[in-house]
Amino acid sequence: MAGKFEVYKDKGGKYRYRLKAGNGQIILTGEAYNSKDACLSGIESIKKNSQKDTAFETYEDKKGGFRFRMKAANGEIIGQGESYTAKSGCTNGIASVKKNAADAKIVEV
Repeated sequence: MAGKFEVYKDKGGKYRYRLKAGNGQIILTGEAYNSKDACLSGIESIKKNSQKDTAFETYEDKKGGFRFRMKAANGEIIGQGESYTAKSGCTNGIASVKKNAADAKIVEV
């Protein structure tokens, strides 16, 4: 099963997306957007930048977990991964985004 982007409205009425792997696990979440079109543009940026190693930044969070964030060419953060207990899990998360994002379909939920 291929990955997919889910577009949805949050409790505040903003549009958001999440990228799910083929197994249904969320591997990347995006920021809040005021319009659906802006959210869809964010997804296109993820698709475009997902194959660039330089788009990913890994870091250790305040709780000692390993995370990654994805940046557009202008340096703006366009998505982030969950917290992983091991750096290898974080690296695997990035690999999953690279594998799933470029060809993922977009669905509204």
